[in-house]
Parts: sequence; structure tokens; C-alpha cells
Amino acid sequence: KNHHCSGDSTIDLSIPIAMQRLCLCLLASIALASDVTPVQKVVQMLETMKEKGTKEMNEEQVQYAKFEEFCKGTLAEKGASITSAADQIETLEAEIESATSEAARLAEEIGGHAADIEAASKEKQNATELRETTRSDFVATLKDYTESIDAVGRALKVLKAEKKSSSFLELQAVRDLKTLPISAADSLDAYIKGSSLIEAAPEAKTYEFQSGGVISMLEGLQDKFVDERVSLEKEEAKKRHSYEMLVQSLDAQLAQSKKDQDAKVQFKAKKLQAKASAEGDLDETKTEKASDEKYAKDLKATCSKKAAAFDERQKLRKEELEALTKAQDIISSGAVAGSAEKHLPGLVQTATSLAFLRSFSARPEQLEQVTRFLQQRAESLKSRVLSATAERAAADPIAKVKTMIEQLIVKMQDQANEEATKHGWCQAELASNKAMREEKTDQVDSLQSEIEELSSSIAKLGEEAVTLNEELTQLTTAMANASEIRQKEKQKNADTVRDAKEAQEAVAQALQVLKEFYAKAGAATSFLQTKTTEAVPETFSEPYTGMGGESGGVLGMMEVIASDFARLQAETQAAEEAAKAEYEEFMEDSKVDKATKSKTAEHKESKKLSKSQELMATETDLQGTQKELDAANAYLEKLKPDCLDTGASYAERKAQREEELKDLETALKMLETV
Repeated sequence: KNHHCSGDSTIDLSIPIAMQRLCLCLLASIALASDVTPVQKVVQMLETMKEKGTKEMNEEQVQYAKFEEFCKGTLAEKGASITSAADQIETLEAEIESATSEAARLAEEIGGHAADIEAASKEKQNATELRETTRSDFVATLKDYTESIDAVGRALKVLKAEKKSSSFLELQAVRDLKTLPISAADSLDAYIKGSSLIEAAPEAKTYEFQSGGVISMLEGLQDKFVDERVSLEKEEAKKRHSYEMLVQSLDAQLAQSKKDQDAKVQFKAKKLQAKASAEGDLDETKTEKASDEKYAKDLKATCSKKAAAFDERQKLRKEELEALTKAQDIISSGAVAGSAEKHLPGLVQTATSLAFLRSFSARPEQLEQVTRFLQQRAESLKSRVLSATAERAAADPIAKVKTMIEQLIVKMQDQANEEATKHGWCQAELASNKAMREEKTDQVDSLQSEIEELSSSIAKLGEEAVTLNEELTQLTTAMANASEIRQKEKQKNADTVRDAKEAQEAVAQALQVLKEFYAKAGAATSFLQTKTTEAVPETFSEPYTGMGGESGGVLGMMEVIASDFARLQAETQAAEEAAKAEYEEFMEDSKVDKATKSKTAEHKESKKLSKSQELMATETDLQGTQKELDAANAYLEKLKPDCLDTGASYAERKAQREEELKDLETALKMLETV
């Protein structure tokens, strides 16, 4: 195999060491023969470093500009979302506060209406009780006045008729009246006493005189009673009218209060429902706002760190470029470049060549060993970092390789620290997001299960209510049919009993007629035929007693018929009683069953309404929880690019990096002895 050397500084590691040395010698000869001085070479290297640094600084600026634009756009978007959520939260809190205040006000007004209803009902009850008492007193007083007027009228009648025996009784009745004034009572007492003395020694004129005074008094008393009764009736009519007007007013007040109360109860329920809905929206909005705030806070911190790092890197890069420029100016000045060209061109070239040769001739076994070690580890770990380092180690001087490996180790350690910090943040966010998603998923599943259960229960209650209503309709129809059948049956039984009674009476009459006739016919006689010599046509030889003998079967048959009609009447009456009892029992059972079914249907409708309201609330909860779950899933999608979709896992990358660092440190130790 032929091996060649070239001007390229890269050395083929497959070339034997002797051949490498030969190539190095040739390269050194080429360098000695070249017109480029070491100072000019340094100036060229500085210029190359400046160009590379400027290019990397520009690329870094472009890269950071994109990142900064992402930060600004995302933070602005989240800020707008947070501001909108804050406004919505303020609006919802105001709605909740308004609904709460309105519900409290309505509750107070409902309580006021309830108090008004209770007060009006109590006032109506008191007025009714007072009215009943007043009416009772009126009836009693009216009765007293009526009895008094009647008693006075009867007394006047007997006094005017001058019936002494009756007058004392009637006057005594007047004397016992409750409405009689004291003065009239005294006058009557005096009259009754005087009349008793007069009766013992009667004097007609004196009696007439005294009775005339009593009659006048009684007539005045009668007029007084009549006037007072008229006044009493007028007062009663006035009180009754006042009571009726008061009751009418109270009834109108009660109706209006109940109407207002019912309307406010419904309005309060709507307000409470609106409050519950707003509270659900508020919780959901707060959750979304908190999630956005956390994301914005974390992103802002990341952007701030990146901005600080970018500024520091840009500052260092500028300082580095300034230092390179300054160094280039110094090297290019006459003090360095001019003196080198004048005094040290050959010596420097020779020294440089010898140094170059020494860098590869001094202990080449270690350099080859390091290069081979890095290549083997790169193939084993499939590490591009170690592979690139091996190539550089084969191409560059040992001192430069050491520096490169040291810088690479520091850089990889920094990357490891940054990735560990990011990994910790990702793990915390992913764990929090997973817990949130699992919690909300469980809640969604639970709410969906509850909704399915409620929907099934509502459907079942609806079906049961429909079934009960159909049964109630059938029961009502059956009761109506039973009543109709019972009415017809009752009429038929009544007709049958009536016909049986009439038939029995008719048969009894027919039997009576026949029995009377045959009894009479049995006692009848006939002319006997006397003997004669003349031929006489044959006539009756025995008395005719009727067809009693033949009629025995007819009478017996009629008695059997009468017995059959009697049995028909008894059986029909018994059947009527049994049918009546059966009908009443059926109707009573049907009424109880109907009442039970009606109550059950009302209960199921009420329960269905309650379940429907509960279903609405649960569906609202499900919507809120589903939104929270969607927000958590959306946040997971945002985390994936940085935390999940990174190729190899963090553990694999960490292990790879640790192996690479270990191998680099091993290579560095191997070079320490060179």
C-alpha cells in the first residue's frame, strides 16, 4: 500500500508511525521553504478567529432575536388572556354579588309577604270570630226583643178584653222579660199587687182605671221595643256590611301578597341558579387564569435568564473581538513584525519547525493511544463529541488538544447542569400536569357517570309517571264503567223484583178466585129425575160441583208458579245486596288505589323535576371540569417539545454525557504525561 503526505495538517491514523515521522519532516521542509513568516501566520490566525467570532456572534444574535420574539409574543398573548380573565372574574364576582344581594333582598321581601299574609289571615280570623260573636249576640237580643214584643202584645190583648184570669199570667210573663225597664217592672208589680186586692173586693171602676194606665204603659213599652228592635237590625246590617267590606279587602290583600310572594320565590330561584352558574364560571376562569399566570411566570423567568446569558455572551464576544483586534494590531506593528523580519526570520522558522516536529516526535505513542482510545469510545457510545475530539486530537498539537478537551469538559458540564435544571422543572411541571389531568379525568368520568345515572333515573321516572297516569285513566274509566253497569244492574234487579211481586199478587188473586168458586160449587144442588113411564130424555143425575177434580192440578201448578216468583224475588234481592256490596267495595278500593297512584305520580313528577335540576347543575360542572381538563391537555402539548419530544430520554442523555465526560477526563489524564 502506498502512503502519501500532503500539505493538510490532518494525519491519517492508519499510516505507521515511521511514515508519519517522514511526513512531518517533509511538512517541516515545506514550512522552511515557504515565504510566510511565523508572525504573518499569527496575524492570519487572529484574522480567522475574528471572522469566526463575528460570524458566531451574528448567528447568536439571529437565534436570540427569534427567541426574544417568541417570548414577547407569548407573554403578550398570555398577558391579554390574563387581563381578559381578570375582567371576566371581576364581572362574574359582580354578578355573583348582585345575585346574592338580590336573593337576600327577595328573601327578605318574601318574608315580609309571609308576615303580611299571616297578619291578614289573623286579622280575617279575628274579624270572623268577632263577627260570629256579634252575630250570635244579635240573634239572642233580637229573639229577646221579638219575645218581648209578642208578650206585650198578648198582655195588651187580654187587658183590653178585660180577661182578669188571663191578664195576670200575661202580665207576669211581661214582668219576667229581660228587656223590661225597671220603672215598668215597678209599675207592673204595683198593678199586679193592686189587682190582687181588687179581686178580693172587686170594684169595676177602679179596675178599669188601673188597667187603662197599664195598657197605656204597655203600648208605650211595645213601641219602645219595636223601635229598639229596628235600631238593632239596622246596626246589625251596618256591622255585617263593614265585616263583608273588611273581608273583601283582606282577601284582595291576601291574593296580592300571595301572588307577589310566588313571583318573588320564582325570581329568587332564578337568581340563585344564575349565581350557581356564575360561580361555576368563576371557578373555571380562576383556574384558567392561574394556569396562564404560572406559565407566563415560568416563561418570563426563562426569558430573563436567556436575556441575561445572551447579554453576557455578547459582551464577552465583543471583548474577545476587541482583544483579537488589539493583538492583531500589535503583532502587525513595526515593533514586532518589522523586527522579526529583520533579525529573526531563519531562527524563528527553524525554532518553529523544530517545535512543530517536537510536538509530534515527543512521545508519539501517548498521542496515538489517546486518539485511538477516543475513537474506540466514540464508536462504542456512538458519540459525535468524542469522534470530533478524536479527529481534532489526531490533527492538532498536544497542547491544543489538551486545551480543547478541557474546554469541552467545562462546556459539557455546563450543559449537564442546564439540562438537569430544565429536567427538574419539566419533571415538576409534568407531575403537576399529570396529577391535574388524572384528577380532572376522574372528575369528568364521575360526572359523566352521574349524568348517565341521572338521565336514566329521569327517563325511568318519566316512564313510571306515564304508566301511573295511564293506570289512573284506566282506573277512572273502570270506575265509570262499573258505575254504569251497576246502575243498569240495579235497575234490572228492581224491575225483576217489581215484576216478581206483581206476578205473585196476580197468582194469589187467581188462586183466590178459583178457590172461592170451587168452594161455592161444591155446595150446589141439582134437580133429581123422577121415574116415569114415559120415555124422557136423560138429563143431570148428580149435582154439578165444577171441575174441582180436574182443577187440582191447575191450582197446584199455580201455587208452584207463585213459589217460583217468590224464590225469584228473594234471589234477586240477595243478588242485588251482594252486587251492591261488591260495587261499594270495588269503588272504595278504586278510590284508595286512585289516591295512592295520584300521590305516587305527583311524587315521581316532583322527583323528576328535582333530578332534572340536579342534572343541569351536573352538566354545568362537567362543562367546567372538561374545560379544565382541556386546559391541562393543552399545557401538556406545550410542555412536550421541551420536556418529552427530545429524542433520547434524560437518563440516556445523562448516562451518555457522563460516559463522554469520563472518557474525556481519561484522555486528558493520558495527555498529562506528554
